[in-house]
Amino acid sequence: MVTQAPSSDTSHLRYIRGIGPKRADALAKVGVHTVRDLLYYFPRRYEDRSHLSQISDLIPGQPTTIQGEILAVKFKPIRRMSIVEILIGDESGTLPAVWFNQPYLKNQFVEGEKVIFYGKVDLYQNRLQMSSPEYELIDPEEAAIHTGRITPVYPLTESLFQRSLRSLMKHLLEDEKAKHIHEYFPQPFRQEHDLMELSEAVESMHFPASFELLGRARQRIVFDEFLIFQILLLQKIERTKNKYTSFELKNAEDSLKAFTAKLPFILTRDQIKTTLEIAFDLQKATPMNRLLQGDVGSGKTVVAAFALYLAAKNGYQGAILVPTEILAEQHFRNLSGWLEPLGIRVGLLTSSTPKPRREKLIAEINQGKLSILAGTHALLQEDIQFQKLALLVIDEQHKFGVHQRNQLLGKNPRPHQLVMTATPIPRTLALTLYGDLDVSTIRELPKGRQPIKTYWITRKKQHLILQHIREKIEQGDQAYVIFPIIEESEKMDLLAAKQEYEKLRKGLLAGISIGLVHGKVESLERDRIMKSFQAGEIKVLVATSVIEVGVDNPNATMMVIENAERFGLSQLHQMRGRIGRGKKASECFLFGEPKTEEGSKRLRILTKTQDGFLIAEEDLKLRGPGDFWGTRQSGDPMFHTANPILDAPLLEQAKAAAHKILGEKLLENSKEWTELKAFLSSMAIRY
Repeated sequence: MVTQAPSSDTSHLRYIRGIGPKRADALAKVGVHTVRDLLYYFPRRYEDRSHLSQISDLIPGQPTTIQGEILAVKFKPIRRMSIVEILIGDESGTLPAVWFNQPYLKNQFVEGEKVIFYGKVDLYQNRLQMSSPEYELIDPEEAAIHTGRITPVYPLTESLFQRSLRSLMKHLLEDEKAKHIHEYFPQPFRQEHDLMELSEAVESMHFPASFELLGRARQRIVFDEFLIFQILLLQKIERTKNKYTSFELKNAEDSLKAFTAKLPFILTRDQIKTTLEIAFDLQKATPMNRLLQGDVGSGKTVVAAFALYLAAKNGYQGAILVPTEILAEQHFRNLSGWLEPLGIRVGLLTSSTPKPRREKLIAEINQGKLSILAGTHALLQEDIQFQKLALLVIDEQHKFGVHQRNQLLGKNPRPHQLVMTATPIPRTLALTLYGDLDVSTIRELPKGRQPIKTYWITRKKQHLILQHIREKIEQGDQAYVIFPIIEESEKMDLLAAKQEYEKLRKGLLAGISIGLVHGKVESLERDRIMKSFQAGEIKVLVATSVIEVGVDNPNATMMVIENAERFGLSQLHQMRGRIGRGKKASECFLFGEPKTEEGSKRLRILTKTQDGFLIAEEDLKLRGPGDFWGTRQSGDPMFHTANPILDAPLLEQAKAAAHKILGEKLLENSKEWTELKAFLSSMAIRY
């Protein structure tokens, strides 16, 4: 991610007029520490308050802006409450405005002065009135800030308020802008890319004179974010290439023939294509940095298995790092099944590995006697020192921190890196989330995969669905019942899952073998339950979203997802991918009663498509890149204003410009670019 380094701007916010210690602390909570930070703290939306209405034309229920003269100011104390009522008038009529429990307002208004009100008009006791409107007293010598214009609406936190924040921004733009906003693009470059001058863009982002100017201002700010990101990214890639060498893995063609000859299935065209892309990178002396993306069940693991096999055949070691024990165990079973017939032994290391076996595995890894190790964060412990690690495969990279990955990658020669994700990523987002990785994509599913019919069901039909599941189980099928576990309500969610498990066991599914798995179940017990489910002894697995990845049971043909509206779209698709893995038709039932249109749209999308790439696009449109993975990532957002999906053309334009700037060495050789060079030196790139 690109984040701004500590600013050289030393003027502490608390010493700026209108801020002070309390407001400075509130701004710090939203990442605003310097004057420049504050100038870049842009509104989250805008309200058009520029069109004035006549009082006689007002319609109940409609937000509107009116201008008039203050005709009367009344203050009414009533028991524990007070009311301030202002009567204003224009040439067409009069209108009262009321505020409750804000007695100080009686001193804000003076009869005879001009005022602008913005708010919703209500019908009260057969008369129109405004309740708690935004207001602005008209000063002929000053432009309006809160009303009578396109008005900014800022994201707030405790101790921050719209009126004071707008006034503060107006003051900063008038008095401080020139000190902190310096244009760093030469004029010919701005003309070439049709970019507004930077200080004008910043001002128009806060107080646009028109929506057209706002659009041009946003274009400038978005382009800047993309360009700076791309330049820093390309510089990082170049540094890595110059700093590290890697292992040359040879004889890929012969190894691929031997590998595929032992597989119990035929690779798809996409699997072959991506395997060759990876093999081409692995033969080089520069480190591979590649993303392998594909839908749930598209067969990414077997592609990674060949890469690990090639490392072993060249006399080196490979590791596969995964976020959960369940997934580590599944990868271990698959890799062992494919590679041990070829003479390659695979090890498994997790936090549940018994101490004697763990010590033996670590000794074999450290001595170079074990070729391939699959595992969780346990692989990152200090006592594990791979003798000759040539390839690191990471599944679901976003669940590992930078420093964790660098424990295995930060060596020279540097291991090749293959990142796998089952969350398909549109190309524009891949350019940002994985901008320093080459991308290989598997779109084609293996033959024999059955479509999954997906239904959105209300709670009223639950008994019918469970009866249907019972009938299918009696015919030999198996089923999942999934519950959400949200961190903020984990105890209540877990209790609900346990209660539903008991309800099913004693109710509509009585007499059927049911298992319960969640994050608090001991790993040995969970392993026993999962194996019993895979063996067909347990017919229904009640689980939390721990099964999102890592469970592969071709006989499981049905899934019920409880409270489906609480899951993200991509997460729902991931879980649904646990069924339909065999030759039988499968069904997924989404039990959900969303309270928002967005929630309803998510569930409707799931019923219409199984295309993970299409679902990823829709998920990004609904939730945005910052919340793409199902839970909001910690730390700063990658971009503050830009959106890689909605602003894709600008991303492509900025990427091309970044390549040109660096390719022609403009930052080093041209005085026109000294401002940008200085600005970039104050930025840091962080992954």
